[in-house]
Amino acid sequence: MIRPTQLRRVGLGVFLASLFALLSDPAAASNAAVGLAGASQDNLAVPRWLYLATGGATVGASALLASFVTDRRFIDRVHRWRRSVGFAETVSRGLGTVGRLLGLALLALLVYLGYTGPQVPTVSFAIIVTFAGLRAGYTMFTYLVTDTWRVLNPWRTLTSLFPNGFVEYPQRLGRWPAVAGILVLVWVETAVGVTRQPSVLASVLVAYTFVTVVGAVAVGVDVWFDRVDPVSVFLQFYGRVAPIRVDDGGISVRLPGMRLVTDDDVTDIADVAVAVVLVWELTFSGFVTTEQGASVVSAVVDAGVPPLVVYAVVYLGGFAAFLGLYLLAARVTARRIETFETPRALAVTFAPSLLAIAAGYHLAHYFGFFVSLSPMLVGALSSPLSPPANPIVLTLPAWFGGLNVVFVLVGHLLAVWVAHSQAYRAFPSRLQAVRSQFPFVAVMILYTILSLWLISLPTASPPFL
Repeated sequence: MIRPTQLRRVGLGVFLASLFALLSDPAAASNAAVGLAGASQDNLAVPRWLYLATGGATVGASALLASFVTDRRFIDRVHRWRRSVGFAETVSRGLGTVGRLLGLALLALLVYLGYTGPQVPTVSFAIIVTFAGLRAGYTMFTYLVTDTWRVLNPWRTLTSLFPNGFVEYPQRLGRWPAVAGILVLVWVETAVGVTRQPSVLASVLVAYTFVTVVGAVAVGVDVWFDRVDPVSVFLQFYGRVAPIRVDDGGISVRLPGMRLVTDDDVTDIADVAVAVVLVWELTFSGFVTTEQGASVVSAVVDAGVPPLVVYAVVYLGGFAAFLGLYLLAARVTARRIETFETPRALAVTFAPSLLAIAAGYHLAHYFGFFVSLSPMLVGALSSPLSPPANPIVLTLPAWFGGLNVVFVLVGHLLAVWVAHSQAYRAFPSRLQAVRSQFPFVAVMILYTILSLWLISLPTASPPFL
């Protein structure tokens, strides 16, 4: 009979072997970000069958290992470990004032220089700061360090100056407006040309400002930015992965991702949809910026379908498929473990684990992009009114692609731990807790294989856009 200690050794061996196989050859994953062109790009050199198999095996092995961590007190200690440092009230107010002024100044510069600055994306302050700085760098800072958007958010600062809250927000809508908003923003980024035309980007920012100010004044600042505003909800959900939280009382430090277990912020299916859309939008951008994705789109367009219709069907259909697959896992779990928990409740319980996956995806998609364009970003921020004549782009070494694979796998491993912990919080029976995770881990393995495949493919500009 196989003992638990032997199973642990086998699982650990599979885990280490998987990582070794993934990193043993020189590799550099392609940049799949929809944004500035010119980032260093190389293709993954690891055989596809190897990294696909080992990627799935790594997540499966981590689930096997997690199934033996059954001491609830130990799990609780891991999640609740924290260190805190207090702030003086004057320091907190001062930092808040500086942050709000910085956010307003940045928004003003983005709009002004988007219209008046050079209309070449590689030297445009608006393009470089929006996509290399905010879309890539600041989002990474949000889930790797801490979420500071509540203070920096220029639209919150603006709307706080006006009387607000004249209309009661329908609670049944939840965060569905934010889901729709994220989908719209990613579509605009992909199809409207904001990554190539600074004046178009500036116009989008002006329109976004108008809608945001009117909406926040109507339903109230807190309600709008907590439930409706897509940028705020996007960063708020990513910020739940971060180890540091800053508030009026000071700084608290936790282990990365542990707030996903202890903070019950995901409460309904709309919140589940937010988590799923964060995973899907990166998958979509990865697909349409690969040579294989471009070939598929071109083939369908050649058959007579309008390009935007093709992209819209892939975009919305893929999101529906991702959300449906996750909800199916919840339904299968409810049937197989014979619980009184509804599929909806199970979907809500395990949804925070998707945020760890999204963080790993985002890091894999944007880390190389951010590093290669960092000289341009530093130059734009240090001298916004004097664009460089010869922008510098770093060429990444071949081994950089191995980091992208690691980022994806680490995100999935953290997601498995979060799912494991949520299961032990939800079910008194250890057997139920372990069995409840299997359908969700299966979905995670599928996500792992798909994401590793996408970052291995050679990149190309999306056709017809």
